[in-house]
Amino acid sequence: MHVRSEDPGREVDVVLPARIFDALLELLRHTAEGSAVTLVPVHAELTTQQAADLLNVSRPHLLELLEEGAIPFHRTGRHRRVLAQDLFAFRDRRRDQSRQAFEELAAVSQDHDLGY
Repeated sequence: MHVRSEDPGREVDVVLPARIFDALLELLRHTAEGSAVTLVPVHAELTTQQAADLLNVSRPHLLELLEEGAIPFHRTGRHRRVLAQDLFAFRDRRRDQSRQAFEELAAVSQDHDLGY
C-alpha cells in the first residue's frame, strides 16, 4: 500500500499486516459511503449509552441485557461500565446465533420445498 499526504513531500511507503490492510479498506469504504465510523480500543470502558449505540439498541434494552447477565459490567459509583471486549464478544455471539438460526430455517424451508 502506498500512502501519500496532501502535503507534497510527505510521501511514505507503509507495509501493513493483511488484517490491518483489510480493516483500513473497510474503514475507507464506510467513510466513502458517508457512514460514521467509530474506533474503540478493546480494553476501553464504555458508558451504557456508548455501549447501546455500538450495539444499535436502546439504552433501556442494554440495561436489561446487563441486568440479566448477558453482558458483564461493573459499577463505578452509581454508574455501570461495560468493557468493549465484553460488548464485542456479546455482539459476536448474537451474530453467530442469528446466522445459525437462519441456516436452520433455510434447511427446514428446503426440506419442505418452500422455495427458499
